[in-house]
Amino acid sequence: MTTFTQVILFTDTDGRARFREQAIALPEGTPSSMLSALMPSGGLQLRHSPVGFRSNFHVTTTPQWVFILSGKMEINLQDGSSRVFGPGQHFYSDDTLPPDAAFDVSLHGHWSRQVGSDPLVTAFVRT
Repeated sequence: MTTFTQVILFTDTDGRARFREQAIALPEGTPSSMLSALMPSGGLQLRHSPVGFRSNFHVTTTPQWVFILSGKMEINLQDGSSRVFGPGQHFYSDDTLPPDAAFDVSLHGHWSRQVGSDPLVTAFVRT
């Protein structure tokens, strides 16, 4: 069966943000247009970030798909690792604060920035 690779930014058991990949089955559609099952969503939000944008460390408040429409976005984790996502790429942001935890800037979350000479345009689809 054909699958779609979902990149997931999540909070691990130690409270730190990490990346992992997971396959999503595409059991519907036709051989020339394979589809996943319909997934619920809680709204779409678009964002434009100018050249030079950089956030501080933060967690995701609401799990959401992040689709890069144009420009490049770099996601940096507490362990020093990072990934760059470009146009047409995506990740699922689910690095929420662990239950009963107070945000600790030295432990939780990620920071992001716009990379390159083009503004960053993203679409957020909340789940």
